[in-house]
Amino acid sequence: MSQVEVDGHGPTAPTGGATFSADARAAVEALLAPVDTDLARRYPGDPGTRQPVHTVYVPADAFGADTVRDWGRQALEAFDTHAATPADLARALGVPEDALLADVHARVRAKLEREPVEDLRIDFEDGYGPRPDAEEDADAVRAARLVAAAVAGGTVPPYVGIRVKCLEAPVRARGIRTLELFLATLLAEGGLPDGLVLTLPKVTYAEQVTALVRLLEDFERRAGLPEGRIGFEIQIETTQAILGADGRATVARMIEAAEGRATGLHYGTFDYSASCGVGAAYQSMDHPVADHAKAVMQVAAAGTGVRLSDGSTNVIPTGPAERVHAAWKLHHDLVRRSLARAYYQGWDMHPAHLPTRYAAVYSFYREGLEAAAARLAAYVAKAGGDVMDEPATARALSGYLLRGLDCGAVDPAEVAALTGLDRARLDTLAGR
Repeated sequence: MSQVEVDGHGPTAPTGGATFSADARAAVEALLAPVDTDLARRYPGDPGTRQPVHTVYVPADAFGADTVRDWGRQALEAFDTHAATPADLARALGVPEDALLADVHARVRAKLEREPVEDLRIDFEDGYGPRPDAEEDADAVRAARLVAAAVAGGTVPPYVGIRVKCLEAPVRARGIRTLELFLATLLAEGGLPDGLVLTLPKVTYAEQVTALVRLLEDFERRAGLPEGRIGFEIQIETTQAILGADGRATVARMIEAAEGRATGLHYGTFDYSASCGVGAAYQSMDHPVADHAKAVMQVAAAGTGVRLSDGSTNVIPTGPAERVHAAWKLHHDLVRRSLARAYYQGWDMHPAHLPTRYAAVYSFYREGLEAAAARLAAYVAKAGGDVMDEPATARALSGYLLRGLDCGAVDPAEVAALTGLDRARLDTLAGR
């Protein structure tokens, strides 16, 4: 059998037998050039930016200058009341009390003091409901001014934006008007913040996504903004967003219809479950219909740079200690389940959800830190070991460490000590 011999200058000609002609090679390049272009356009990979671990939804009429600070205060109050010590937290969550949990407990408290909310969505949809036009107009302008003031004062969360009403006929004009007022006021008050996020709910047809793209194109052109400056999330909360009338997976068409502006797919637990006929008592993030929808979302978004977010639980941790602890255990276990399934973001509906959001996220990243760092260090050193990792696994390991760094679960110094790698090298290995 003939072999291709390789010297220090590259491959030599095969020994014996026929070779590929120059014409055949040129034909292959011509055939695959459009494919190469399409792959690069459709599947650009990770956007290389921080992904928040959660989104907090606040009705627009309840949003104020102190909303984020107040959520942090309420979260700390719940934490100090019902999980004052690592032992209390362990009992609440049904996990062992050990050194890792003690570390997580301290980190959660520090996070609630420093940055309780990573992503804030001011809600003009279900959480706000139908209002007189003058009232919603005023709230849209007021919300934008408050966001602009928070940006100027350095108190804005890393990500912030609004969820408008959907683009179905009965509320379309109202949703467009609110979006227009919010964006225009932000521009007038100092410009669009770097972490601006818009959420389009109840999408049923890809054409609704295209419609929002056209509106944003027009706004950017008239405002003198760079093309593509404004992106948005697509909320997956209808059956039509997963499977179309023609039997095709609709969510992939919606990503394509966004023309590069889609930043995320957010699963809507309760609307989607209800649209599938699931009874209210059984609507949950871990119901089979939820798992199916999110699996379709996950495959459709893979490689596109569009990120996934799980939904929420509506079981609120309030009342006596036993009720709070039961709600916390449920929330903690659901968040851990989502993380294991690579849904790195979710919704939080109440300040008392924040302690268990961060307890689940921090324990997820801290308990796997040493093993992930050792595997990545061995890959970089080509040291082998019990597991022979591929480049794709190295990307996953780097991404795991980067997500832990972004949310504060792990520290740059300890990652560097364990891996010998700085942030820039991790970004490269993760494909960012």
